[in-house]
Amino acid sequence: MRLRKSGILLHITSLPSEFGIGDLGRGAYNFADFLADSRQSVWQMLPFNPTSPACGNSPYCCFSAFAGNPLLIAPDLLVEYGYLSENDLEGGLSSNSHKVDYEQAGTLKGRLLRKAYEKFRQMVDTGCAFENFVNANAHWLNDYALFICLKERFSGAPWYEWPAEIRDRTEVALHDWTQRLAESIEREKFCQFLFFRQWSALKNYCNQKQIQLIGDIPIYVSHDSSDVWTNREYFKLDGNGRPDFVAGVPPDYFSQTGQLWGNPVYSWEKLRQTSYAWWIGRIKHNLSYFDMVRLDHFRGFVAYWEVPASEKTAVNGRWVNAPATEFFHEVLNRFPSIAIIAEDLGIITPDVREIMELYEFPGMKPLLFAFGDNLSTNPYVPHNHVRNCVVYTGTHDNNTVRGWLQHDATQKEKENLSAYFGRQLDENTVSWALVRAAMMSVASTVIIPMQDFLDLGAEARMNTPSVSFGNWEWRVDAARLTADLSKRIADLTRIYGRK
Repeated sequence: MRLRKSGILLHITSLPSEFGIGDLGRGAYNFADFLADSRQSVWQMLPFNPTSPACGNSPYCCFSAFAGNPLLIAPDLLVEYGYLSENDLEGGLSSNSHKVDYEQAGTLKGRLLRKAYEKFRQMVDTGCAFENFVNANAHWLNDYALFICLKERFSGAPWYEWPAEIRDRTEVALHDWTQRLAESIEREKFCQFLFFRQWSALKNYCNQKQIQLIGDIPIYVSHDSSDVWTNREYFKLDGNGRPDFVAGVPPDYFSQTGQLWGNPVYSWEKLRQTSYAWWIGRIKHNLSYFDMVRLDHFRGFVAYWEVPASEKTAVNGRWVNAPATEFFHEVLNRFPSIAIIAEDLGIITPDVREIMELYEFPGMKPLLFAFGDNLSTNPYVPHNHVRNCVVYTGTHDNNTVRGWLQHDATQKEKENLSAYFGRQLDENTVSWALVRAAMMSVASTVIIPMQDFLDLGAEARMNTPSVSFGNWEWRVDAARLTADLSKRIADLTRIYGRK
């Protein structure tokens, strides 16, 4: 994190592909080549875990904090493995390359993965790598595979609505259902094997090109997840598995009523009694697939906003302290070379800053926050940046730069923007002006969302907080990833001494 480097924020789902959603296939490798040609050394992405249509396919609302999303498995690579034929891919290709079609992708890839599994079962002497994967990941994989199969068996019902004996994981029920669903469980494990085989290959390819991957670890996990079902004691739940309290944030820049996320909050005292074993395992898992990690909602590790589960908004919550010093001391003891980015946006109090400074975790500086009040002292404005931070034009929760100027910026922000740059910026010039300002910052690391390099408007926004559906759908047009754009990015990177 000390070297001057730069990179691009682009989630896997946003990559070009022919299968309704970006995946780990040809489009991912082509984008890695684009990064290398553009002299970029970092690829940041969002969580890769299995999403749910019930919460708008958000990568921050997943069935597991450990599993990979089967929708990201690349069918074209399954042909290379011998699990599918070219004929299997015919008739299912997507005609819409500009937006993710989660429903179509789920139907298509579900069919192809079932075919791949059947072919795998028929093949001879191919099981060793699969068995090794299953054994190495048994601590999360067995419960996850059973969880997914039980959800299918119970028509998608959340685990806390299952029959009491399996909801409460009695020994007899776990054994019985594991036997009854044995074939489906093995198929789910096979899908995870394919995902992580493809992910590992992509990571190796990127690392060979001197590109580091930044992963995203959400602080919370979904209530309806294998994690909570398997580890109820680590969350504040009642006797029936329902939350007593849920997570969120108080009113802020993004929402006047705060954000009520609905995730169950941790029982940090129970986690402490195990030396934070579940969290240590989660971090270890992520570090095997990423070179750096961003801890989402970092302030929640210091103090978190706890809202009674009966509330309809996040307004009537309270701050509860978490054992940040003890927790991060344990993390750094286990992973002394870990590179952590702290997502420190929103209401940040001095105790959060103290933890970040104590462990030298870099925070985030989105330039879209820079041009409001107190321009001279605003911490997000370029002249106030510090070396140990990560500068963004915006994040996945913001509008694009062009979209911000067109739709979100106040008149005062527009005036401050032009005053700061010493010239009038409009929708056609603002994106690259902020890209250049980010690149010239003293900050060690700069990450630019792909949409801003492409100078796209609000139609390319990835997520609007507090809006449940219609997000996470934007995809990049492969035809826009041109040699001219690559050269323009590379020139800026070289001029400002980044790699």
